[in-house]
Amino acid sequence: MSLFDLTGKVAVVTGSSRGIGRAIVERMAEQGAKVVVSSRNLEPCQEVAAAINQKFGAGRALALAANISSKEHLQRLVDETLRTFGRIDVLVCNAASNPHYGPMHTITDEQLRKILDNNIISNHWLITMTAPQMIARKEGAIIIVSSIGGLRGSPVIGSYCISKAADMQLARNLAVEMGPHNIRVNCIAPGLIRTDFARALWENPEMLKRRNAQTPLGRIGEPDEIAGAAVMLASQAGSYMTGQTIVVDGGVTIAS
Repeated sequence: MSLFDLTGKVAVVTGSSRGIGRAIVERMAEQGAKVVVSSRNLEPCQEVAAAINQKFGAGRALALAANISSKEHLQRLVDETLRTFGRIDVLVCNAASNPHYGPMHTITDEQLRKILDNNIISNHWLITMTAPQMIARKEGAIIIVSSIGGLRGSPVIGSYCISKAADMQLARNLAVEMGPHNIRVNCIAPGLIRTDFARALWENPEMLKRRNAQTPLGRIGEPDEIAGAAVMLASQAGSYMTGQTIVVDGGVTIAS
């Protein structure tokens, strides 16, 4: 059996109708998992789930809409998943918000609260809702998609960076709490990835050229390159890793 095999596992991935989240559900399904495709709008989730079911067989993917800013939506996401599949083995907190671009002194209170609520508190809610049934089985993997922004400062996405640094500490702290129950909690910190969410950072040709020049691998990343790290953390391949942040950034953070 492959170390990366996820046969029999059930994975819930937020923000999985596109970008990094979509790549994660597709690759986890490829490794045998049943997956829950979730984002704010149901129709895009249904399209992704239908494609997975067509490729890997009926019943492999379930589409459920959930707005991460709503505690009620997240509880419904967990409840519906448990009703359908009976368990959640892997939780990937991928969805996030960044409604502000510019120096921190220009951010409104409403924008700041949205970033902190959606990028930190919603993760706490969803993990708290999902963990009890993992604890009961003494098994589970929780993955938070953070960012290399949590490791450095930024003149334009500072509040987002603060929230992503908090996610890294959330993973460390929960890893300590949940380790005795054989539940692993880790982060993935992507660099610049070609997604709609990060479009403002890579669509400008000059900005992209500058970023590529700063990156040892000479290019930005693709969603599938983050999915590989998620599959590893969810599977037996990552069974002795917890409380860690895996940086997947083409070498940006180690370059001068």
